Parts: sequence; structure tokens; C-alpha cells
Amino acid sequence: MTHSNSMPPGLYLGIDVGSTTVKVVITDGAGRLLDYDYRYGRGQPARALLDAWRDLARRRDLTRVAAVGLTGSGGELLAPLLGARRVNELVAQTHALQIHVPQARTVIEMGGQDSKLLRLEPDGDRLRLADFAMNDLCAAGTGSFLEQQAERLGLSLAEFSALALQARKPARVAGRCAVFAKSDLVHLQQQGLPLPDLVAGLCLAVARNLRATLGGGRPFQPPIVFQGGVARNAGMVWAFEQVLKLEPDALLVPPHCTLMAALGAAYVARVEPAPSFRGLEPLAEFAAARRVRPSSLPQLPRRPARAAAPLPPAPNPSLCSARTTVRAPASDCSPDPAREGEAVWLGIDVGSVSTKAAAVDGEGRLLAGCYLSTAGQPLAVARQARDRVLAQVGDSVPVLGLGVTGSGRHLVGKRLAADLVCNEISAQARAARAWDPQADTVFEIGGQDSKYIALREGAIADQVLNKACAAGTGAFLEEQAGRLNLPVEEMGRLALTAAAPADLGERCTVFMESDLVHHQQQGVALPDLAAGLSYAVARNYLTRVVHN
Repeated sequence: MTHSNSMPPGLYLGIDVGSTTVKVVITDGAGRLLDYDYRYGRGQPARALLDAWRDLARRRDLTRVAAVGLTGSGGELLAPLLGARRVNELVAQTHALQIHVPQARTVIEMGGQDSKLLRLEPDGDRLRLADFAMNDLCAAGTGSFLEQQAERLGLSLAEFSALALQARKPARVAGRCAVFAKSDLVHLQQQGLPLPDLVAGLCLAVARNLRATLGGGRPFQPPIVFQGGVARNAGMVWAFEQVLKLEPDALLVPPHCTLMAALGAAYVARVEPAPSFRGLEPLAEFAAARRVRPSSLPQLPRRPARAAAPLPPAPNPSLCSARTTVRAPASDCSPDPAREGEAVWLGIDVGSVSTKAAAVDGEGRLLAGCYLSTAGQPLAVARQARDRVLAQVGDSVPVLGLGVTGSGRHLVGKRLAADLVCNEISAQARAARAWDPQADTVFEIGGQDSKYIALREGAIADQVLNKACAAGTGAFLEEQAGRLNLPVEEMGRLALTAAAPADLGERCTVFMESDLVHHQQQGVALPDLAAGLSYAVARNYLTRVVHN
């Protein structure tokens, strides 16, 4: 913070209302930073801004405010209430850089729920924004991602930041999705990897993700500036130095790296015509009257539940995780008993989250089946699934063939000497055709991926896979069920009782989780939350996978 004994008359405020935080800066007529406030919005940006303003008013004479510039994702809503000038985020960032880091040529900006890459070039004595890229649909390259991973590891953000610098051999962790990163973390923790190596691996994953998604294969021209809330994380500064192959301290982090957009907004309000400041009354009235808007989502249609009879316990339960379940198919596809002396064929689907096995006869009748958690042990659980199905059909029944599919098909197929190893799309299409010869569409949502298959006269006409985002997968539902302290098996039943399903969006697990927490804080009923999660998965799948 800077101070001046001789201040030109009038104060100029810059406000950055982000998705997770609200920043307010006070500058004088010469553009010098006099004071600031930084706080979390917690789903109520108007209330947070009002509280920030009142706290600043205890330290500064805000009756001298001459103009206000407002930027950020919440700017459009709040600017008219204050009589503030609305400033585009990229314009605000460029103006702040021109004043505080005029030598900048590439800027990495990482906030709570989005990230940006700005490419700048000189234009006389000013900076010009030559190009930019933004990511606001996925949390994998944002502060929310790191915050969630730190929470999962039982670390504060300060501890997370410091531990990354202690790593000796950073782990290889998925940076594409927060939910998939959790799966990697659990697996690596089970292998006993040191915590610093896990944290450093996460930081490197985020840096690689941003370079790939926003960099577009183009070089990052130095000097490179790193700003936004994530720039305060020493682990991320180190990670970008590694990924971009920079010398130590070559990545420039401005002293007020979290306030750059707010500083730029204040600058624009000072040098360009701005509306007349209206005072706090309209904002206070708005904050007081603000309520959670009722959900616009309709109730889920109620359908009678189909009973599922449990199968006998697994032969070796120790191979399964605590939540392993073995379920029979629904009542309309219940297994038929094997006929005396009848031969069977076995199929095993080794997925990232679950492993399924089935036995069929020569007519394609389902004779036995089981459903187990893969639990990070694909080969062991596949063997268990095979043995379980064989125990159901009887040891004396001859097995004429074994087919394996799923993400673990190559490993399991080789070790179990499978007669056929095929991809999941082919297996799903073949089963759908056997189940209903008229089927023309297959929706498949698994633990960590989802698929869409179009059939034409029984042949695969089109296919789409989504493996980069968990928002439309079972892993997301399982994760949120745990957050709600709700058995995942109960989620569907509870969702069907919802009166007003919560609208949780569709774009990213981390962002939907933030919405979920906000709705919880507002007292939204558990059935409405469960139904909102079901809607979120369905909408994500239809939007991201099926497309048109």
C-alpha cells in the first residue's frame, strides 16, 4: 500500500467483482494506491461490496469519491447501482499493466473460477492488447481447483504453497479435471508418495493445463507477468518457471497481483468520462432485498422404482473397497439359470471406477452378473469378478470364451488370456443391438467418462467420448453425494421427491459444487439439491457430449 501527504482533490475507486472475491482499491488523482479491501464474496457480491465499502470508510473519507470504475464478472449488475463506469476486464488489466509493469509482453492471470492469457505489444508509449485467451468453463486451471485439492489433502493454502517447494520428485497428476485429479491423488497416496511430491505434481499439472489450453502452442514471449489470486501461491510460481523453462525469478509477480483489474478500473474512471457516483443507498437497498431466486427447473417425473435383488456376497471381499456393492441387473433383465450341461461365454468390463462381469449362453441369455468397485486394483478385481460369475453359473459349466473391454482391457485381457479384447464403443453398441434391434441411440455415463453412440441399421454411425470433464459422469454424483452426507444409492430416490430442483448449472464440477454449497447455506432442501445434481449431469452430458 502506498501513501501520499499531498493528495490532489478527489478519490477514484476501482472495484473488481470476481466470481469468488471482491476487491476495492482507493487511488488519488495521481493514480497512487492509498488503500484497498480484499474479501470473499461467498455468493453475495453486493453484500460483500457494501461491507468492504463501509470498512474502507472507517479509514478514508469516501465523501470525496469523484468517480468509480467497476469490472469483473459481477460488474454489469452492480455498476448501475453505484453510478460506476463499467470497464471490460481485459481493458482494466491492460491499463494496470501499462502503469505498473509496462515491460510486460505476456500475462498469465488466474482467479478463483477463470484464467486468462494476455499477449501485449507496445504501441508508442502505451501497451496494446494484441491477443488473449480465456478459460471460464473448467476449474482445472483456476484457484478453485487448487483450493479444492488443498482441502482434500488437509492443507491450508499457505501450507500447500510452501510444500510444493520441498518436493524431490513431483508426482504425475491429472490436471484436466478436479474430480479426476482426486482419483490420482487417492491412488498416489495409497502408494505412499510424499505429500510435497503430490502438491508439486498438482501445481505442475495446472501449469501444463494452462499452457496447453490457453497457449495454443505459441511461445510465451518474455517478460512474463503472473497475476491474480493464484499468483500468491509460491508453488504455482515455481511450476510456471518449470513448465515455461524460465530462470528463477524471471516470472514477474506484481506487488499487488490480486488488485490489478481493480487498479485498472480506477485508472479508467479517472481519465475517461464516468457516470455520477450515486452513493451507497441503491447498493444497500439491493443487498437487503436480495434473495435466492426460486429454481426455474421443473420437478423430475416420478417413475416407479424397479427392484434389484442382491446377489450373494463376493468370494473375497477384502479385494473390494468399503463401498463395494454387488448388484443384480434390474428386474426386467434378471439372470436366467443355466441349463444342465450348457456352455457359457464370459464378458468383463474393467472401468476406471467399477468392474462388471457377465455370463451369457449361446442364445445371448444373461445367466449371471456382478458389479464391483475397481478400487485401483483392476487385475485383482477383474479376477474376482470372473470367479464370482463362475461361482454363480457353477464350476462344472464349460466356458467357451472370454471377452474383455473397458479402460483396463489391455492389461486384464493379456493377464487373463482373453479370447477377445474390444473397445467400449463396440461393446456398448453390440449389447444395445442385442437388447433392442431397433435401438438407434446409446447414452452411456460411467464413473469417469461418458459416451454417445448413434446406430444406423445396427452399425455404429457416430460416436462422441468425453474424458476430460467429470461434470457429466458418475464420479461427480458420487463426490457430491458424499458432500451431502447422502448414500449415493439414495440420491435418485430422493431426487424424485424434490419440489423445486436447484439450478446448479452444467459447466464444471468445482463451479457446480460452489453453487451447491451456496444453496445449502441458503437452506435449500436436500431433495432439491439431489434433483439439481441430477439435472446438472444430464444437462452437461447433452450439452458437452451429445451436442446437436
